[in-house]
Amino acid sequence: MKINRFETTFGNRPLIVEIGEVAKQTNASALIHYGGTSVLSVVVNKNEMSSGDFFPLMVLYQEKLYAAGKIPGGFLKREGRPTDHETLISRLIDRPIRPLFPEGFKNDVQIINTVLSSDPSCPPEMVALMGSSLVLELSDLPFLGPVSGVHLGMINNEYVINPTEEEILTSVLDLTIAGTSKALNMVEASANELSEEVMLDALKYGHSIIKELNEFQNEIVSKLGKAKKEYEMFVLNSEIEQEVLKFIGTSLVDAVAIEEKLERYNKIDEIKTLTLNHFKDRPFFKIIDDISVYDYKKEAEFLKHVGATLDKVVTNEVRRLITKDKIRPDGRKTDEIRPLASRVGLLQRTHGSSLFTRGQTQALGTVTLGGLGEGKIIDDIRDEDNKRFMLHYNFPQFSVGETGRYGAPGRREIGHGALGEKAIIPVLPSEDEFPYTIRVVSEVLESNGSSSQATICAASMALMNAGVPIKGAVAGIAMGLIMEGDDYTILTDIQGMEDHEGDMDFKVAGTKDGITALQMDIKILGITDEIFKEALTQAKAARLQILDHMNSVISEVAEEMSPYAPKVKLIKINPDKIRDVIGAGGKIITQIIEDNDNVKIDIEQDGRVFIMHQDTKVINKVKEIILNLVRVPEVGKIYEGKVVRIENFGAFVELWEGQEGLVHVSKLSKERVEKVTDVVNLGDLILVKCIKIDEKGRVDLSRKDALEEN
Repeated sequence: MKINRFETTFGNRPLIVEIGEVAKQTNASALIHYGGTSVLSVVVNKNEMSSGDFFPLMVLYQEKLYAAGKIPGGFLKREGRPTDHETLISRLIDRPIRPLFPEGFKNDVQIINTVLSSDPSCPPEMVALMGSSLVLELSDLPFLGPVSGVHLGMINNEYVINPTEEEILTSVLDLTIAGTSKALNMVEASANELSEEVMLDALKYGHSIIKELNEFQNEIVSKLGKAKKEYEMFVLNSEIEQEVLKFIGTSLVDAVAIEEKLERYNKIDEIKTLTLNHFKDRPFFKIIDDISVYDYKKEAEFLKHVGATLDKVVTNEVRRLITKDKIRPDGRKTDEIRPLASRVGLLQRTHGSSLFTRGQTQALGTVTLGGLGEGKIIDDIRDEDNKRFMLHYNFPQFSVGETGRYGAPGRREIGHGALGEKAIIPVLPSEDEFPYTIRVVSEVLESNGSSSQATICAASMALMNAGVPIKGAVAGIAMGLIMEGDDYTILTDIQGMEDHEGDMDFKVAGTKDGITALQMDIKILGITDEIFKEALTQAKAARLQILDHMNSVISEVAEEMSPYAPKVKLIKINPDKIRDVIGAGGKIITQIIEDNDNVKIDIEQDGRVFIMHQDTKVINKVKEIILNLVRVPEVGKIYEGKVVRIENFGAFVELWEGQEGLVHVSKLSKERVEKVTDVVNLGDLILVKCIKIDEKGRVDLSRKDALEEN
């Protein structure tokens, strides 16, 4: 068995591709080693065209916990449903690959990337993206690649290629981009309020790395690539198209011009239904085939062409109106934002709330605050094990006036929530400044495009309403693109139809000072630096306009938190004393919690103790209890203590709760003492001086020395 081996470097780390040894029953496969990380990428497909009217591409990225030497948690002790991280990376790989298949290709294709070994210093995500492209290039599938990706950080004004988790913590930029050698076609970023100019420079630098990886793929494919197969493509039947156009006349074009969304969509659906029913009732075979036997398969194929013709009419008219007449479906100018309306504090029992409306898109944001121990536990191959800030995005079907599935969040919900998190995280206070776990939930109540960006606006205002001291308000805007040849039109605040029929969905979020998040997906092969720059400039103007609106609704973080929000106090103790607070088997801390109205106590390894309760009196009481548990008497210091036990040899004095010391009879007074009770009795408050602490922690006290010094 011959193993073909190719080697290069990626971010100053060895990148090795092995082909020919594993997964040989696939269309193509590659085992890629990046330092100590290993990823298996494969592609399989069906040879016949799918009967559906869409391209059934499935991209999976899966991490095996054995890759990091971990055993899965839970009862079953095996990998289960994909983690959020796996889902996000699957989406990230899908987005730059999907537009590089030719229009009309409808065959079932599955790309599977499996992380077999994980080296924390060599992240696997970009390896999987390159592997997906490579196996498609090696296969006989019609793929217009190659495409590669790179993850960039920026530390001390220098770019870091594929930064580790530790490096990302100190980086002002977390940028992932992908593209062909000619242009970028996917961007995902979070940033600490960076300028548009800095972001453009990072995109250019990243593209130079991508070109090198694509050249490496070309080298491999030139030696091992299969001949491309002639697959059947879906091509619209011109005879059917003419029959449909003759039947509908200008009705569908007129429907596209209706400004109100629901009225427009209802009219389009009505025309489509009428047209499909008309052609169902006709002897379809006379148009598509000269056969005399009724054939359900032929009918389905015929109606597929009818539906495709109707979709083509809508697409062409939307694009014509925008590019030629500069008219958008709802009548706006190309750089115009839909009407804005917002309010905060509409929900009494939540810790913070807001309602943000932009045109026919509306998001309800809520904030819930909890203890740091209530953060999300991460169970995957990464070292990160706890998540303090969560933003969850929900998209019910009623938001678009439809019925539909309700259940666990899908890839879309997870992806939009993650984008919102990226946009908000740069403005959040640190744990020490605000020791809470923060959960934001966005309920999309209406949607006509850009609901993810409405979510960011609603989240920002809800956080301010909750009293979370964020550094600044964050707003998001979605930009679109219609491109015909070399002519293009950039659209501000795209709505659903413009997103569906357009060539780009470019989301930009940030504060008044700079960008905090970017996400770009395109349906064409790539876009130029000029378009990037123009889109960012137009997006900045829109973002500032939205921020002005948000500022008119809530301009400052609320001074007081909701009365229903828990209060938190942070104290710091010597880490060596943590065991004194917890006690054997957690006995002491459990008792403190039970005795104090189930107060929440989170203790970090560095000695930080977070005490949480709605009643500040309870917090202060627990604070004193914990401080007393870890307080250590100082030799030479004078204390006032209470006599709690008397023996023949002396008196035991409580300095504070949980800390006692012995005053020997000889140390009770300057004069000779025959009997302890001649000087002190139970319950007496006396001054004592700490004179010694032995190796077992026993404290010797002296009343005589305290009196002399006093």
